[in-house]
Amino acid sequence: MELSRSEQKRRIKQLEKLVVELVKLPASLLDELPAVEDVRELAKEVQGLKGGARKRQIKYITKLLRQESVESLYDFLAKRKGNVLLHNKQFHEIEYLRNTLVEEAIVERRRAREIHQDLEEDWQSTVVQDIVSELPSIDRQALTRLAFLFAMTRSKKHSREIFRLLQAAREQEELNRKMRSSR
Repeated sequence: MELSRSEQKRRIKQLEKLVVELVKLPASLLDELPAVEDVRELAKEVQGLKGGARKRQIKYITKLLRQESVESLYDFLAKRKGNVLLHNKQFHEIEYLRNTLVEEAIVERRRAREIHQDLEEDWQSTVVQDIVSELPSIDRQALTRLAFLFAMTRSKKHSREIFRLLQAAREQEELNRKMRSSR
């Protein structure tokens, strides 16, 4: 699934918020940071900076982290300061998936109407395939059906139900990941 430029910018801002919270940690905790040595050293340097220099350094660290998996950093920060940042990130990811799916369903319904057909309840969705690859525990059929219902009625209750379904699958995947790591 290709991200729009706006979504890319939102995700970079979210990563920047993570970096801001990380550089607020004491230097002793920054030594334990699960990141490459360069990032740890740069984070320590930021603590002595103010104003524009601080902002530039934070943006630079953010740029370095864009190429890496940051889940371990979110977990590290969650253990030290709570889960708010991680929950916000996950909320926005689920919201993005829901919006992308709903948009695809609306476009597919429009295409079907142009050729004087009805959109089928079990229509083929590329977004659902992407979601299933990311969240294998999700009910593909329910997700497709809810997107179909939203495209037909534009009822917000179907949109909210898609969100709940995605959120439950995300929580299940998180639980499975924790169970695997505790072994």
